[in-house]
Amino acid sequence: MSPLDGKIAVVTGASRGIGRAVAEALEGAGALVVRLSRTSTEERPLDSMRRTGGHDRRVEIKCDVTLERDVRRATDTVLSTVGPPHILVNNAGLFLLKPLVETTGEEFLQQLDVNLLGAFLILRAFVPAMADHDGHVVTIGSVADHVGFPGNAAYAASKFGVRGLHETLKAEFAGQGLRMTLVSPGPTDTSLWDPVDPDRHTDLPNRAAMLQPSDVADAVLFAVTRPKRANVELIRVMPI
Repeated sequence: MSPLDGKIAVVTGASRGIGRAVAEALEGAGALVVRLSRTSTEERPLDSMRRTGGHDRRVEIKCDVTLERDVRRATDTVLSTVGPPHILVNNAGLFLLKPLVETTGEEFLQQLDVNLLGAFLILRAFVPAMADHDGHVVTIGSVADHVGFPGNAAYAASKFGVRGLHETLKAEFAGQGLRMTLVSPGPTDTSLWDPVDPDRHTDLPNRAAMLQPSDVADAVLFAVTRPKRANVELIRVMPI
């Protein structure tokens, strides 16, 4: 028997990078995973999977986490067909590497919209139903949620905010049976680095030395497969 058989998981930003790796890891452990992504081109109805026994463990719902209407629609679809998720992985994000004085107000707000507002909207939509369902919320943070780096003004502001949101949620739901884990990885080789091309910069880590998305997914899988009596509060994963 797989460790997550019978579990329902929702993963945001699941079309690429860390989100996709997490979704694949949870599916491999037996969970039915609902992949939320604004770039998804496929809608696979949960109710049809339920009727067929869920042999296909992958479901995709197009969802821009910064839009309340999209989040509401996705939440209604999940709750009305398979019920509250047992696992929620808040992963969707953007990455901007630019000095503060060169960062526009629009760029700053875009980082906050996707990385912080999106996380807030997803949590507000799903967490109340998960609190009575032995739920586990995993927030994907970053090394930049606790360390300041040059060129990270907008990104770090959003990720420090996500960590604050996560900590507040822990306090508000303390004692209600809801487990929460913050996973804060260091530089990870995903397509978010493509516009930067870090191998051309001596002050940035080269991609060969970065973590792989599967490394972060392994950390998530470890946290959500612990016994109910154990909550892994924080995992920081760094390249050697």
